[in-house]
Amino acid sequence: MKVNFVVAGTQKGGTTALDTYLRENPSIQMASEKEVHFFDNEDNFNSTLDYSKYHLHFKERVQKKIRGESTPIYMYWKTAPKRIHDYNAQMKFIIILRSPIKRAYSHWNMERSRGAEILPFSEAIRMESFRCKEALPLQHRVFSYIDRGFYSEQLKRIWRFFPRGQTLLIRHQDLKRNLNRTLSDISHYLEIPDFPKLDHKNVHSRAYLSTISTADFEYLMNIYDYEIKELEALLEWDCSDWLKQ
Repeated sequence: MKVNFVVAGTQKGGTTALDTYLRENPSIQMASEKEVHFFDNEDNFNSTLDYSKYHLHFKERVQKKIRGESTPIYMYWKTAPKRIHDYNAQMKFIIILRSPIKRAYSHWNMERSRGAEILPFSEAIRMESFRCKEALPLQHRVFSYIDRGFYSEQLKRIWRFFPRGQTLLIRHQDLKRNLNRTLSDISHYLEIPDFPKLDHKNVHSRAYLSTISTADFEYLMNIYDYEIKELEALLEWDCSDWLKQ
């Protein structure tokens, strides 16, 4: 039995909380842990491809209707969509989108708390393009604060291999403010019975070391201005609140 869906992004968009909620639906078998990292692991595709390594994350024998896993970097990793298509052309994607400015700041705060980042946010975002060169020709997994926020390019890359009907786009704020309605949309999309009524959970959240400065917010606002407008046209969303500090 192949994996039927992936929560593919975006990082710091609420994927950990969603993964927790998905495990509450008796029709879903989620991977044994969040973030399997199969389709973004270059080692898996530099030798004989063995999907049994992937399926080991679902080794528990249970009677479930569908299987899923959550690895938010799949949306960002350039080679992942084709690899996923080669594995299962019927794969469904669930993607949560958050203000790219707030996503970037949350990402930096996470890396800082982990000890992976030593620069202040202001310096980190201005040095990003230089620092990320060390990962070329791949993307940088840690310092890609700004780059991960260009959602339209990432969505179009997925849609080159999958029809748009195989992607469900969710707003970050809807997952927080309209949880059960959002879960109902997910169950309908996955063609499974509804979730039990759930209460909102504060999962994997970190206290910020400080708040984003006005100067840094405006710096990122200028970078993302065209991207947000393009995304609004692409999805027919109103994202004007993303440009408010």
